Amino acid sequence: MTLLTSTRPLNTVYDAALLDLDGVVYIGPRAVPAAPEAIDKARAAGMRVAFVTNNAARTPAAIAERLTSIGVAAAPDEVVTSAEAAARLIAERFPAGSPVLVVGDTGLRLAVRRQGLRPVTLAVERPVAVVQGYSPRLAYDQLVEGTLAVAAGALFVASNSDATAPLERGIQPGNGSLTRVIAHATGVSPVVAGKPMRPLHDEGVLRTGARTPLVVGDRLDTDIEGATTRRCPSLLVLSGVTTPAALVEAVPEHRPSYVSWDLAGLGHAHPETHRVGDGASCGGWTASVDDGRVELEGDGDRLDGLRAVCAVVWDHPAPAAPVFDGALSRLGL
Repeated sequence: MTLLTSTRPLNTVYDAALLDLDGVVYIGPRAVPAAPEAIDKARAAGMRVAFVTNNAARTPAAIAERLTSIGVAAAPDEVVTSAEAAARLIAERFPAGSPVLVVGDTGLRLAVRRQGLRPVTLAVERPVAVVQGYSPRLAYDQLVEGTLAVAAGALFVASNSDATAPLERGIQPGNGSLTRVIAHATGVSPVVAGKPMRPLHDEGVLRTGARTPLVVGDRLDTDIEGATTRRCPSLLVLSGVTTPAALVEAVPEHRPSYVSWDLAGLGHAHPETHRVGDGASCGGWTASVDDGRVELEGDGDRLDGLRAVCAVVWDHPAPAAPVFDGALSRLGL
């Protein structure tokens, strides 16, 4: 698999953008600088937008309010959370009014209630399921109650399995790391509702009515893997957790269709990467492999250089991938 080419801006090629939030639209309390303008331009070009997030802590209304406060106009029905996907998954398996133990925050409790289920906090209430979602206020006693309930046979559902979360102070533990407490204590792995699994993606498509959606995210193992699994085109932005080196090293299911520094890439054409003998060129850069190392020559847009490096590494027979650190250093990456 190699990166795709588009001679037109992506916001005129695809009819909807399914945008991740953390690391894509905002980091901590601040917008990614390019995001508000890029989203405005996408809408002006006729592209519909859904904000599809693995974060289960906040309600859609609270997320829409937060987006609006940082300059991104958003309505609650444009926000699709993993809490909603997790609650729907449980509601499809158990009758209305069933008790569900919530290990998480307000957004998760309200999502459970909206599905006609009864959120509880104690294992003695014999919940049919335990649902866990990210919360910056997660307490030990919540983990204890969740562990007791899962050990007693309750279905264990995770809103998402992100190992980390990009926050203002840096990369911090995400829900995937926190669910390991209950999983390790009980030996039971959770059913995952969020990306890269289907429910969250399906809801985003339904909300937008998209026929040709574009998944946009900053994580290879959730956003991009989910898109690849659904055979949906994807745009990786490098404003969040994924580094250029991680992109070059990506296994086939983690390779995006397009790459850009940030959401401004929605409004850009994406150049073709040409084969040149055993190497590849993009823009003013040419990458080749010499004695097991990627050599990069040329100048111009650094992103074109990164595209060329990806092409030669991805095309190289596994498992003997060439060393590419010198090529990235040449690009200042």
